[in-house]
Amino acid sequence: MSIQERLLHSVEAIEEHYNAGDYIFREDGTPQFYYQIVDGEVKLNSYSEDGKEFIQNILSGNACFGESMLILGKPYPVNAVAITKSTILKIGRDQFFQLLQGHPHIFLDMYKTLSEKTSEKMVLMQKITGKNAEERLMELMNQMKDSRENKEKFSFEIPHTRQQLASLAGLSLETAIRAIKRMEKNEILDIKDGKIFY
Repeated sequence: MSIQERLLHSVEAIEEHYNAGDYIFREDGTPQFYYQIVDGEVKLNSYSEDGKEFIQNILSGNACFGESMLILGKPYPVNAVAITKSTILKIGRDQFFQLLQGHPHIFLDMYKTLSEKTSEKMVLMQKITGKNAEERLMELMNQMKDSRENKEKFSFEIPHTRQQLASLAGLSLETAIRAIKRMEKNEILDIKDGKIFY
């Protein structure tokens, strides 16, 4: 879900540029802005007490983020970190609610998108809990491929690194690498030039 850039600019959107590794906001921070990606990639992550990263989501291409906490007025439960050089548009809380009041269809689109995200997360968590590494990775890859028209075997290039896949599935990098090698051997996925095709 994204808001048209012209509407964001109509309420004085600010364009910001981030390098890979830059924090856009931090866990426990107070939400003050609506954010939308113009270009680049952003991950939403958190860390366990022992420092293990858990990636909640990887976003790109006009995706918005932080909006649910802005609406709720609760601290961020995650960090937002640029993965690549990124350009982000942001508008303040007052401008965000002004925009929603002036364009109620935006709120309905946002509500639908948030509902879909919540549903996908619940399904994914249910399916990967207690499963072995291969099953967790398959569920994750199935969810990524699900929205694609081409469902043929090895037609979808996984857009994430092995580390990102591990974090998304709640696995260590070493466990994910071993599982991916077994999946390749069992012809569940294919690896070409270091890229994973599912």
